[in-house]
Amino acid sequence: MSGLFGRFNSFKRINITLHHLRMSSHTDAEQEVLLERRGCAGVITLNRPKKLNALNLSMIRQIYPQLKKWEQDPETFLIIIKGAGTKAFCAGGDIIDIVKGNQKITQNFFREEYILNNAIASCQKPYVALIHGITMGGGVGVSVHGHFRVATEKSLFAMPETAIGFRLKGRDVHAAGIATHFVDSEKLGMLEEDLLALKSPSKENIADVLETYHTKSKIDQGKSFILEEHMDKINSWFSANTVEQIIENLQRDGSSFALEQLKVINKMSPTSLKITLRQLIEGSSLTLPEVLTMEYRLSQACMRGHDFQEGVRAVLIDKDQSPKWKPATLKEVTDEDLNNSFKSLGSNDLKF
Repeated sequence: MSGLFGRFNSFKRINITLHHLRMSSHTDAEQEVLLERRGCAGVITLNRPKKLNALNLSMIRQIYPQLKKWEQDPETFLIIIKGAGTKAFCAGGDIIDIVKGNQKITQNFFREEYILNNAIASCQKPYVALIHGITMGGGVGVSVHGHFRVATEKSLFAMPETAIGFRLKGRDVHAAGIATHFVDSEKLGMLEEDLLALKSPSKENIADVLETYHTKSKIDQGKSFILEEHMDKINSWFSANTVEQIIENLQRDGSSFALEQLKVINKMSPTSLKITLRQLIEGSSLTLPEVLTMEYRLSQACMRGHDFQEGVRAVLIDKDQSPKWKPATLKEVTDEDLNNSFKSLGSNDLKF
């Protein structure tokens, strides 16, 4: 009998793996996002593997109402979000679509994206994001606000809008506190099936399953955080209240690591640098809805300005990597410009 059970379990595992592979390679052009009830869970699969599962407005408009339905459904005990294919969880918002769209699309995309981000953060059901592969921009938005984020050795995490500093890979995504757990990528399918097989699980039951896989993971175990040796200096350099002072701190340090960061900063939009620093300072004491309201105001200000379109042109369209920023220097970015970017949009402000 034990041999029969062993063969049955092997057969079950093979079927689970095949199902996961079918899901991973699913490229149904009709459906950019798959929304399924499986086992005890609602499963969201971002299904644009050729576009690295980039998020567009129609995907957001499908995910949001389904998330709300599952949140109210007594038979749904958790929500899982993942990306199709092997390269990316989600490489961000589909920026080229946004740039080519009209003003209404620009307003709606960011408004509805931030409303979805807030819904994920306040979701009453445990939310598990499998952030395997490239996770950037809008992909960060639909993952980091949930209860659980599972990274693998193939995770590549970045907020490319700033293009400052390192992109985090693999274990570093967990070490930085972005992921709550780390799992070997070859075990991801089994982890998902074990979660789906839970019977009426509590948040603690789900955490136990994730912890079991995390503990057994051997890839890069014990590896120190990539920025560990630099953290004291980073905290010191970037604690300044102005971009000019940060640049001065880096110049004064003069180490190769400091000069490397300086080189990157000097390529960035002066307006975006000043906006980003003020946003980080103000955002540190705000709630998530308040931060998203501020973020929405900034998204609309950037869309009205010159540099966003120019940056997308230089990096994604013409790919000449030579943006011509206006204003071209930090000195030319006035307090009035900054204040205008942070101003209330009145009746057009984000509302939750």
